Amino acid sequence: MGAVLAVVGTTTVFMLGLHGDAQGLGWLVVSVLTGLAVGAAFGAANGVCAAKTKMPAFIITLATMQIARGAAYRFNNAQPMRIPDSQTAFLAVGNGRLFNTIPISVVIMLVVFVLAAVLLHRSRFGQHLYAIGGNREAARFTGIPIAKVEILVYMICGALAGVAGMINASQLYSAEPASGIGFELDAIAAVVVGGTSFTGGIGGMWGTLIGAVIIGILSKGLNQAGVHFSFQYMIKGLVILAAVYFDVRRRK
Repeated sequence: MGAVLAVVGTTTVFMLGLHGDAQGLGWLVVSVLTGLAVGAAFGAANGVCAAKTKMPAFIITLATMQIARGAAYRFNNAQPMRIPDSQTAFLAVGNGRLFNTIPISVVIMLVVFVLAAVLLHRSRFGQHLYAIGGNREAARFTGIPIAKVEILVYMICGALAGVAGMINASQLYSAEPASGIGFELDAIAAVVVGGTSFTGGIGGMWGTLIGAVIIGILSKGLNQAGVHFSFQYMIKGLVILAAVYFDVRRRK
């Protein structure tokens, strides 16, 4: 997640910089779509490898994480790339506020959560996804196109990591190739704390939203309390262990 976030951020800002101080909406759309395509492409590569080969998904994503991080470092010789000041619309994504109150990034997050919840709970695709997570072999025998569903899941995951990469770059006013390091831990923690089972078939977007809020509050609280970052990593690791333990107990 973190590496794709970084490479999409750098790709998008690189595209924005190709036209210098151009303020046209058309080039902004092209740049954003290019970034999303890069994220979806990494997701598709992961999905094809996971669905069509017998390689463990963990190893596949570990390898593509290195590839994505390396690609991010290739831009501008691993130096930050500043977003042109003329790109006010893009900068507003991470720094603007709706009605001068609600951050636009929060609005984007809520829209994504609602759309994902509808996709999971109100569509055939979502039903197929839960079926695969619950019992892969049973899903295969009922005629669910497992490979197609898996590839689409990975593509969606990559594209949404790209959305996060654009918001992150906008908030920083630049694309940082080193952005997102350790974000995988936060993503895992948010999902597990939100009630998603590692064994599959159980979980939902609203629980994940609560988990993300909890992890966010935990991170901010530890920072404000002056807790050393090394202890923050330890605490997050313990939170994940506790969440997985209770998930195993619940499954039993």
